[in-house]
Amino acid sequence: MSDSAYGARGNEDRSITRSNEPLTPPYPSGDPRAAGGTPFLIGEAMTGGYGRGADILNGCTVAVDKGKIAVIVGPNGAGKSTAMKAIFGMLSLREGRVVIDGEDITALSPQDRVAKGMAFVPQTQNIFTSMSVEENLEMGAFLRRDDISGTMAQVYDLFPILKEKRRQAAGELSGGQRQQVAVGRALMTQPKVLMLDEPTAGVSPIVMDELFDRIIEVARTGVTILMVEQNARQALEIADIGYVLVQGGNAHTGTGDELLADPVVRRTFLGG
Repeated sequence: MSDSAYGARGNEDRSITRSNEPLTPPYPSGDPRAAGGTPFLIGEAMTGGYGRGADILNGCTVAVDKGKIAVIVGPNGAGKSTAMKAIFGMLSLREGRVVIDGEDITALSPQDRVAKGMAFVPQTQNIFTSMSVEENLEMGAFLRRDDISGTMAQVYDLFPILKEKRRQAAGELSGGQRQQVAVGRALMTQPKVLMLDEPTAGVSPIVMDELFDRIIEVARTGVTILMVEQNARQALEIADIGYVLVQGGNAHTGTGDELLADPVVRRTFLGG
């Protein structure tokens, strides 16, 4: 999806920033590999599961270019969150690889992937409830040794309510505000890739739209976004590339607009 497809959503002035051969083409429309070259982030031909259990991912591939938004959708149990965890190193792959900015990081731990520029916001237990909002943000910068005040100001600019409540315990905030804290804390690492697992779960439609607008703004600063989302229709509206997973494999791939217009995707996954 081009920037123009976002319409008036977001704000273009935000400023939070910082191989081997791919699979055989042709690739589906919208896939970053279709234009040639290597995507900024790719989890390629991923197969794996938890412990010694059965495979949950079955040759799944997810790729996204720098500064773009990729959305993973699909039915419950399709392996969406598992794919996210595999890319972040929380699940060992039996086959496949993960590459960021041309570097194979398949063997790295999640901590080492953070050092490479990845930030992951899980769906639950993603804030320190007894700490203040500002303390949560400071915790996000634990690997940094430079002045974090500029990034803190940028997070407060992105989420003004957090500045207002910066001295308040994060556990006292609403669900949507907690999600803003979680995303803000991840942004304090100045990530190259921001990974969000169900960021709008349990929030109101108004808060969901606001969060999606903020995600658009972050992507416009050059941060690559990979997101698993239960609100598939709304997420695909902001997606540059979308992946529909079924039983741990790729069922449909295309731009957000293409998947929204696909009659099979609409009927099967979007309620008609």
